[in-house]
Amino acid sequence: MDDKRLNELLKWSIEQSDATRNDPDAPAPTTQLTPELMASLMGGPSDADLMRASMDIITSDDAEQVSLDDKLIAFDNFEQLIEGLDNANNIANLSLWTPLLDQLKHDEREMRKMAAWCVGTAVQNNERTQERLLAMGGLPLLVNLATQEDEHNDVRRKAVYALSSAVRNYQPAKDTFADELTRRGQKT
Repeated sequence: MDDKRLNELLKWSIEQSDATRNDPDAPAPTTQLTPELMASLMGGPSDADLMRASMDIITSDDAEQVSLDDKLIAFDNFEQLIEGLDNANNIANLSLWTPLLDQLKHDEREMRKMAAWCVGTAVQNNERTQERLLAMGGLPLLVNLATQEDEHNDVRRKAVYALSSAVRNYQPAKDTFADELTRRGQKT
């Protein structure tokens, strides 16, 4: 931020303060809050933009430009963003459920683990996202990961975490979960 912008911000804040408003000798406000000033105040991209950018990296097919480590870092960033209820709810608004759930079928186990972790974080104590996960068919994918004998234990643990979060205090998901287990020959 350059000095001109700082001076404009300072002038604006002084003009808007109660002390200035109540002082009859204070000069009338002369500056307006400009879009450029607001942009400089707000800083960078929105959380929604960051969520989209993270998912773009996660789903990138360009192995030369985006490494597995880059994808895992993007997943970590995505998971931190969706810890907030509003951002978790925005997964649907941004059409990110499909690419997220697709990662549960990824060849790389670390990608499956991170996807399950993100799903678990998104649906934790959030009925709206629990409903969306159920509607998108995510529960069978998670049950599959959790019950596969040959799946890596880290992936299975995160799938169980996601399932636990998905069914907690949400009966339709509990019913689907029980049906999936029964269908796979598991006792419920």
